[in-house]
Amino acid sequence: MKAPRPPALLVLAVLALHLLLGHEVQRIHDGWVSEGPPPMPERLQVALVREMTLREPPAARAGTRPQPPAKAADAAVRVPDAPASSPEPAPEPPTEPAPAPAPPPEPVTMADAASSAPAAEPASAAPSASQPADGEPGPEWPLSTRLTYVLTGNYRGPVSGQAQVEWLRQGTRYQVNLDVGVGPSFAPFVSRRMSSQGMLTLEGIAPQRYDEETRVIFGEPRRASVLFQPGEVQLASGQRVPAVRGGQDAASQFVQLTWLFLTGREPLQAGHVVRFPLLLPRRAYDWQYEVLGEETLDTPLGPVQGWHLRPSRPAGNGDLTAEVWLAPALQYLPVRLVIRQDADTWVDLILKSAPLQAAPESANNLPRRLTR
Repeated sequence: MKAPRPPALLVLAVLALHLLLGHEVQRIHDGWVSEGPPPMPERLQVALVREMTLREPPAARAGTRPQPPAKAADAAVRVPDAPASSPEPAPEPPTEPAPAPAPPPEPVTMADAASSAPAAEPASAAPSASQPADGEPGPEWPLSTRLTYVLTGNYRGPVSGQAQVEWLRQGTRYQVNLDVGVGPSFAPFVSRRMSSQGMLTLEGIAPQRYDEETRVIFGEPRRASVLFQPGEVQLASGQRVPAVRGGQDAASQFVQLTWLFLTGREPLQAGHVVRFPLLLPRRAYDWQYEVLGEETLDTPLGPVQGWHLRPSRPAGNGDLTAEVWLAPALQYLPVRLVIRQDADTWVDLILKSAPLQAAPESANNLPRRLTR
């Protein structure tokens, strides 16, 4: 009679199988973790070669729809004026006078259209905002610009440091980079980079992705990304929310405000409220800024007038809330920013030096302006 196999061998076999399965599960998990969020995008390369100077703000270039050329039938009705020197008497009017042409319609601005349009339509209900209808961005968009700031604030006590905002554009592509460093510039204790990139469209900025990376000295970097996809937006948590027209991210919102005021699509007057959807890493908001009024700010360029805009409510769940001062004499770019995470964590950025801009395009190489 054959002796039975000792139970110890069976136990060892089961343990070996469990170890093998555990190793495989750990390998799969490590693969998932190693993927993580997408890497931070590379910066657009644009030469910034000249300093900006304070100038009177340009007249608002409201986005009017160009009137179509006169039709042939209309041209036949219009009778040109006779030359003043003509010796011929004026012809007798016909028995049945031709009806006078109807007066041309008043130009319709994009701001007027926006005020009568329904709010926050789904992105799928409108033409793709990421694909301009025709041509390249026109002169209503500021040239590529870098603004440098002095930083003060509070993070477990008073802090100081430096920050810069880069607005970069190449054709219809744009990128906004906001870099903040607490501590010495060569070895900041805490640093954060916020980056937005996407397209310039007839309706303003259309972000395609937003990334932020936070680094603490002797710690691992933390990353969060917001991906703008057809019909929906994926937040940093993986939650998907419907995409809406005019939606902005934490970095693009500042240049969108610049564009709205520079072109006259929104009026800069105390009490006015600007609304747009805001997609922050942890939550989507129906955001609004109230224009509080104009203030004089002391900067290395001298006193600069800035319009103070403040959110009507703070963000939540650790998302950042920003107040902004836009300077008409500097193309409505932000001359001051106050960014808050909570009551005890905030930074105050004030313009340090004259902003640097790219050289203007030559007259022969100016891009065609976007038209409706």
